[in-house]
Amino acid sequence: MITLMSIEHLRYVARASGAEVSSLTSEAAYALSSLAYQEPRELLTACRRLLHAQPTVGPLWWLCARLVMASNPSQVAHEVVDELHEDRTARNLSHEMADNSVVGVSGWPGITLAGLRKRGDAAVLVLDVEGQGFSAVHYLEDQYVDASQVDSHQLAGLVSEADLIIVEAAAAGDAAMLTDVGSYGLAAVAKAQNVPVWAVVGPGRHLPEQFFAEILLRTHDADRPAWVGGYDVLPYGLIDSVVTATGRRSISDLGKSKCPFAPELLR
Repeated sequence: MITLMSIEHLRYVARASGAEVSSLTSEAAYALSSLAYQEPRELLTACRRLLHAQPTVGPLWWLCARLVMASNPSQVAHEVVDELHEDRTARNLSHEMADNSVVGVSGWPGITLAGLRKRGDAAVLVLDVEGQGFSAVHYLEDQYVDASQVDSHQLAGLVSEADLIIVEAAAAGDAAMLTDVGSYGLAAVAKAQNVPVWAVVGPGRHLPEQFFAEILLRTHDADRPAWVGGYDVLPYGLIDSVVTATGRRSISDLGKSKCPFAPELLR
């Protein structure tokens, strides 16, 4: 019975669309932990299926890699949940921002919005991408943060008004990161206008290059033009600083991923 419940739980995670990443990863951790306890031989298959369904969620790769390499997957699953719960990335972002900053973002960057809601003195310009701008502005205004929606054709104007552009990684490799569509344009225009660009990289999103390459492979559809994709691949050359759970540093100091590489996840 527990195994059937775990399988149904995993199916729910696999089908979830637009869910908050930390919550989604925590739900996956609980389900995989139960499955590993009851049917340890099924853990790898379950992880592969989950990653097939949710290839762009970086923390799921981090979770699965740690579980399949662990001698005690249940313990590791709880460690992952604790790390996500105790994540200080949003708080660090809030602390690092200058007072009264005008900040530009794109779409719905979850960790970034959580950090911005702590700054009642900030003004946020949200580039409307795929209809997410209205929701992001509404969320911030509910937190008493000054926020405005900006149409995509006014991207250059948005950057010219901003003191800082913030992009957020869904997943990151050695030289680039996967971000919400619109982030590349913001970062490139900011670079041309000498506006600093910070990248927010939450727990589990900085992955081994082999995983990152696989994510790009799975999200690329050769039969569709590039402009219909839901993500941008943003090179590190457009980023000045990175904000993580340990603070803010230069992008060149990001270093190598601490996520283990489990090649069996790619087979």
